[in-house]
Amino acid sequence: MKLRKQYPLLPEYSDMLEFKCPACGHTHCVSIGPKSFWNPPSWTFNGDLERPTINPSVLVTHKMPDGTKVCHSFIRDGRIQFLGDCTHHLAGQTVDLPDFTEEELKSVP
Repeated sequence: MKLRKQYPLLPEYSDMLEFKCPACGHTHCVSIGPKSFWNPPSWTFNGDLERPTINPSVLVTHKMPDGTKVCHSFIRDGRIQFLGDCTHHLAGQTVDLPDFTEEELKSVP
């Protein structure tokens, strides 16, 4: 499974989904649907946890002591397309979204 609920036991966050980012080494989160953390919802989702498509792009920035890190991507048909403004090693590349392991799927935040 390439997407999972970020907080499966918290109904107020039931529309928060996360995916593993192979460039950043951690997960990124999107909010979809009527219980969206952001109102209105910021992203749409095709409903497929194995071959997800999320619109629009996902932009994540991290302020670090050595400058701002940027991860900007499109999720299309189970693949992650990193845009040219990314500051990591996968900028400009498209790769498969990694699956969550069985252990990761069982863990509850």
